[in-house]
Amino acid sequence: MTKSEKTKEFIIAKAAPLFNKKGYAGTSMSDIMKATGLAKGGLYGNFESKDEIAALAFEYSYNQLKDDIGQKIRAKKTGVDKLLVILQYYKNYTVSPTVDGGCPLLNTAVDADDAYPFLKKKARQALQEMIGSLQHILKMGIQEGAFRSDLNVKKEAELIFAQIEGGIMMAKVLDDVTVLNRLLENLKNRMETEYMNNAE
Repeated sequence: MTKSEKTKEFIIAKAAPLFNKKGYAGTSMSDIMKATGLAKGGLYGNFESKDEIAALAFEYSYNQLKDDIGQKIRAKKTGVDKLLVILQYYKNYTVSPTVDGGCPLLNTAVDADDAYPFLKKKARQALQEMIGSLQHILKMGIQEGAFRSDLNVKKEAELIFAQIEGGIMMAKVLDDVTVLNRLLENLKNRMETEYMNNAE
């Protein structure tokens, strides 16, 4: 890795938690200068704009989350166990998040909305990837014979993801992690009663 690449990586690593906690508008170039100890010229010598830093900062935070949960999912062999480990992963997430500032996908999606199309595009790609992974795990459960063959994987993947992200949002707003944990427990119960092949 060249010195320039190392500097870029350093800037992104320092900027990522700022954007994830304070949002795009709330994060200034001065904040990034302070966090990195670099002068403005040091930032603009490596990046064209704040937009470029923000986009790469989101990717950095999202990849941190993805790598962390991905490791735990890959350690499990069956579709059932993979889904259970996802639900376990998000337990107490608002009080002990993997990424400083909480879920980067949720934060960026809310922050970007219609104001920052370049960030919304990044969040959309991440969302589609997450739902795609859930669909893959549900299909695996069906192929293994654990889940019902008539399970609507698209609908269920969307429901799981919406409940997790909605639970994170509610728990953060209410300062009450038990809201999130109850929703995760509901999803686990749904899996045990609605998904399993022996469900009546």
